[in-house]
Amino acid sequence: MPGYSAEVTEARWPIVLFDFDGTVADTVDLILASHHHATEAVLGYRLDEDLIKSYIGRPFGPLFASIAPDKVDELAAVYTPYNWGHIGEWVKPFPGMGDVIHGLTTAGARTGIVTSRMREPTETGLEALGLTHALPLLAPADVTELHKPYPEPLLHALDLLGAPAEQAVYVGDAVFDVQAAHAAGMASIAVTWGAGTRDDLMAANPTHLVDTPAELGAVLLTV
Repeated sequence: MPGYSAEVTEARWPIVLFDFDGTVADTVDLILASHHHATEAVLGYRLDEDLIKSYIGRPFGPLFASIAPDKVDELAAVYTPYNWGHIGEWVKPFPGMGDVIHGLTTAGARTGIVTSRMREPTETGLEALGLTHALPLLAPADVTELHKPYPEPLLHALDLLGAPAEQAVYVGDAVFDVQAAHAAGMASIAVTWGAGTRDDLMAANPTHLVDTPAELGAVLLTV
């Protein structure tokens, strides 16, 4: 594992929390396909993919409410089984993320997932990636009433770990991830290989912005 072996001395933050979709797991194509499936079935048309991507990082409810407030439940009833039923098939790892996560474990950092995805499909996705034990699922969408960009999911994860916000960093691909980290009093690392555009992520003022998992590892780990 280049760069993350015996040379690692410590992690820059004792607690490293990760978003799931678009950060650890390449699920953007699955999310797009799920939205297309739901809107075609219920509304008879597809949404613009840039619009869908702009909502990734939050539960799907706000997007559905913005386009068809009277059909949110109907859209969700079509979207959910399609998305959940295909996650084990469609989910892919981002090359290099396994090395980063292994490096953090070797360095003694505690890690976990904070996501706007529900518990069951997230667990299925982590199992498909072989990361169930390396990345405990700390805060899926069903454990807090408020979701990103509010801080509640991150604060819930910190409470489970018994750790203060100043010891933690949140890694995510969406502006909502950066905003949630700010609201929780945490450092943030925005990654550009997911749904968010580089310009939008930069404008959200993350602590760090990285373009590759190797760059992420260099920020998270000191050697």
